Amino acid sequence: MINEPTTNPVTNPPKTTGNFTYLALGDSYTIGESVQPSESFPYQLQKLLKNNGSEVANPKIIATTGWTTDELQAAIKKENLSGTFSFVTLLIGVNNQYRGYPISTYKQEFSELLQTAITYAGGTKSRVFVISIPDWGVTPFGKNSGRSPETIAAEIDRFNAVNQEITLAAGVSYTNITPASRTAATDISLIAADGLHPSAKMYSQWAEALFPKIAAVLK
Repeated sequence: MINEPTTNPVTNPPKTTGNFTYLALGDSYTIGESVQPSESFPYQLQKLLKNNGSEVANPKIIATTGWTTDELQAAIKKENLSGTFSFVTLLIGVNNQYRGYPISTYKQEFSELLQTAITYAGGTKSRVFVISIPDWGVTPFGKNSGRSPETIAAEIDRFNAVNQEITLAAGVSYTNITPASRTAATDISLIAADGLHPSAKMYSQWAEALFPKIAAVLK
C-alpha cells in the first residue's frame, strides 16, 4: 500500500563495477514495488546506458515504499554516504499527497532534497534528473480507494507543479511521466499485479524517457 512503509529498504542485487555511478532517491516508484529489482526503472535505465556503451555500476538506491519527503531526508542522513555519483535521480511526493500533507511542507522539503541530490552529483546540476509523480488514481487501487480519481489527479498536478517549478528554477532536468502514467486507465498492462504500482512495461517507458538525457551527460 502507498501509506504502509516496508520494514526495510530495498536490497540491491550484487554489486557490479562500472565507470559511472548512479544514486536513485525516492519511494516505491524507485525500488519498483511489486516487480523484480531488474524491472525497476533505475535498473532498466542502467541496462540501456550499458547497451549504449556507458558502463554504469548497479544503482545505489535509497528508497522504501511509503516514504514521504521527510522520511527520505532522514534515510539519506542515516545512510551517511561518502563521495559523489556520476548522476542522481529524484522522484518523491506521492505519499505526501496520499497522506494529505501540506503542499507548503512538500515545497520546502523537496527543495532541500533537490539540493541534496545536486550535492551528491558533485555540485553539477546537469547530472541530476527529477521525475514527476505518476497518477495512482487511474489504477484499480485508486478507483477502489473511495477517493475521486479527478480529485487525486488534481492534487497530483498541484504537487507536480511545485516540483517542476523548483526543479526548473534550479536549472535541473525535469522528466514529466505523469501524462503517460494516466494511460494506465485503459491499459492494464502498465500496472503491476498489486493493482497499484507500475509494471515493468511502464518503468521501461520512464527509463527510455530518461536515457537520452543521461547518456548525453555521460559522454
